[in-house]
Amino acid sequence: MAEKTSPSPGVGITPLQQMLASGTGAILTSLFVTPLDVVKIRLQAQRTPFSKALPAQSVPWGAQPATWKCFLYCNGLMDHLYVCQNGNSCTAWYKAPTHFTGTLDAFVKITRYEGIRSLWSGLPPTLVMAVPATVIYFTTYDQLRDYLHTRTGSRGHHIPLLAGALARLGAVTVISPLELIRTKMQSRQLSYRELGVCIQSSVAQDGWLSLWRGWGPTVLRDVPFSALYWFNYELVRTWLCRQAWLDEATFMVSFTSGAISGTVAAVLTLPFDVVKTQRQIELGDSEVHPVSASKPSSTWLLMQRIRAESGTRGLFAGFLPRVIKVAPACAIMISTYEFGKTFFQKLNQERRLRGL
Repeated sequence: MAEKTSPSPGVGITPLQQMLASGTGAILTSLFVTPLDVVKIRLQAQRTPFSKALPAQSVPWGAQPATWKCFLYCNGLMDHLYVCQNGNSCTAWYKAPTHFTGTLDAFVKITRYEGIRSLWSGLPPTLVMAVPATVIYFTTYDQLRDYLHTRTGSRGHHIPLLAGALARLGAVTVISPLELIRTKMQSRQLSYRELGVCIQSSVAQDGWLSLWRGWGPTVLRDVPFSALYWFNYELVRTWLCRQAWLDEATFMVSFTSGAISGTVAAVLTLPFDVVKTQRQIELGDSEVHPVSASKPSSTWLLMQRIRAESGTRGLFAGFLPRVIKVAPACAIMISTYEFGKTFFQKLNQERRLRGL
């Protein structure tokens, strides 16, 4: 990674400014990508009405009682399990039984009959989780990358890979209990007092580690994705800067690098994404039907089961939707983040010059 194409955030801007830049990026990414997922969920609900609900993604090894439905909401930054009981808690997502013939038709009809605001139905709960997670992740990555550069005296490409993996591991570990708590609140319509009792009983019965249920498959998907993403991002950005004879990456260079690296990482980690989806659905199932017995669901067993039932292609299900969502999300997020860091660097330089 060339020094000129990556100004050191530790020198140029403060951690608080990094947090502001990453938080702004998370909000903008959510605003742009949320409509894609709202349309996907509405099309999904059309195929499987709440009156005949199955677990989200139509889990292939068995249907559940037709009283509830859960689906994954993902805006490219975060995945959330959204639980509905009898469709009652999903009015924001499923307002009218309009028939859609496709994605474009869904965009047009939702806007015409329900108002344009309906395209951002899932935004508030997403921002509550996505903004802090993204702030922790991006700020930690930059701090770790600069620390490792300084500590080792190396500018090798292995450093972004290592920093990306460690930063994502930290962010997932911090956010995982919050996501589990949010799922519990959605599945049982708990008050905060009831939630406290529920968490206490869970901890008393299964220990503190019970708050990190679902952590394993999330790590298996997100940590390799992050390592590959930052490794490729730094490589592609440096190469594009050299091709264009640039000393520093422009907004378009960052945008293009983010889209390319996000696409590569999304494709290579797709089997883990499929497994993570199934494990999240099982988590929602256990919250709604805690007494029902579930099949063994270690990551390896789940991959074997999917491969036995759907073939190797089953491990790469959802290839196109994932790429369509992840590529622009990564591009918008990283280019906004880099733009924010550049803005604060220039602001700090002007302040120092005025102070001389």
